[in-house]
Amino acid sequence: MAKDSGGGRRVVADNRKARHNYTIEDTLEAGIQLLGTEVKSLRTHTANIRESYAEVKDGEMWLVNAHISEYSHGNRENHEPRRPRKLLLHKREIARLAGAIQRQGMTIVPLSIYFNERGRAKVTLGLARGKKLHDKREAAKSRDWERQKGRLMRQKG
Repeated sequence: MAKDSGGGRRVVADNRKARHNYTIEDTLEAGIQLLGTEVKSLRTHTANIRESYAEVKDGEMWLVNAHISEYSHGNRENHEPRRPRKLLLHKREIARLAGAIQRQGMTIVPLSIYFNERGRAKVTLGLARGKKLHDKREAAKSRDWERQKGRLMRQKG
């Protein structure tokens, strides 16, 4: 029951609240270093990235607080659900993201985890700036107006 979002991508976990709580400035794709039981668990769609974020530690990018449930048929070698997972990026990309975090007060949030056409697990990361309450209200107001405008145009013909 995988969602296919075109191009052979099977989305496993989606962070829909991220676009509500943050203004996404830039997105990029990163590989993720997983254990065997984590991959099997992801294929059964048992992941949650709602409260997770990415951070730079010792020149490496880590996905923190992402929950991938234990594999149901795993043995004593099963993984820990909320362990930090290494993200696979080029050093230039890590340096650029680290600079944006330090200089501009931004954060890196995962937007989705998916399997690409080659069966590799990937993470879409968003370089984001937190929204204030009035920004969220303004976005909701403009979204409602666009919806209402579309209804009026359909009614008028």
